[in-house]
Amino acid sequence: MELRQLELFVATAEEGHFGRAAERSNIVQSGLSASIRSLERELGTRLFNRTTRRVELTESGRALLPEARRTLAAAASAREAVADVEGLERGTLSLGIMQSLVAVRLPAMLARFHSLHPAIDLRLRQAGATVLLQDVREGTLELALASFPDVPPTGLVGHELLNETMTLACAADHPLAEKASVSLADLRDQDFVDGHQDWGIRIASDRAFAAAGIERHVAFEINDLQTILDLVAAGLGVAILPRSLAPLRTRLRFVRLRGRPPRWNVTLVAPAHLELSAAARAFYEMVVGEST
Repeated sequence: MELRQLELFVATAEEGHFGRAAERSNIVQSGLSASIRSLERELGTRLFNRTTRRVELTESGRALLPEARRTLAAAASAREAVADVEGLERGTLSLGIMQSLVAVRLPAMLARFHSLHPAIDLRLRQAGATVLLQDVREGTLELALASFPDVPPTGLVGHELLNETMTLACAADHPLAEKASVSLADLRDQDFVDGHQDWGIRIASDRAFAAAGIERHVAFEINDLQTILDLVAAGLGVAILPRSLAPLRTRLRFVRLRGRPPRWNVTLVAPAHLELSAAARAFYEMVVGEST
């Protein structure tokens, strides 16, 4: 049973005449008659009693008419829903974010998107970089703003928005605070304050120290950036951070790292196939367009 058959059936029932129904449906009368006969064969019953002047519904036809109307209304509603989503008149964007995205001005980015598409429901999930990448890969999130590894993970692509060298953060009275620069080897005996192991900044630091063959002691593993900054400022350890993550006015001192310091990036991450919803596609194109 096809929607077109139901459309022709309803038109015939309402017009009570094959000719008028065919004209209303923009089809030749023979085509309409053939469609009705095909529907009757499929249902195994007559739907109309035919006379020379008009056609009238049989009892089976009267039973089918309200169901046919409901089916056609549901199909029309489905088409309208898809059209609304594609036209960004409705829909949802699920976006993953890391804890601190000051450097890419996340609130302003979201505000721009909302002003362009106010009917789109924005849903944010905050987590560590590795969790966000996995969620995009599995389809739990459509897009994410996360740190992207040097080798793109299978199934993901990224558009880099920011890439910066990380630096040593320490208290103002720390012995290293007045140094012009330090190497990773100089930090071998320091206590570190760092994020959880799925954070982008933690992953970058771990890789840099591992590549240099240096073990370090992470004394405090924190899931809150402000607490990391406060602990470092209190002299309880040092941290390696992107300078952009710290306030412009801070009690911390920042010391340049020599050699091959870790780097931190913020990347707009998407599925490699880029088969995005209309809302996700609009956000992706907005962000990429503004960053190129």
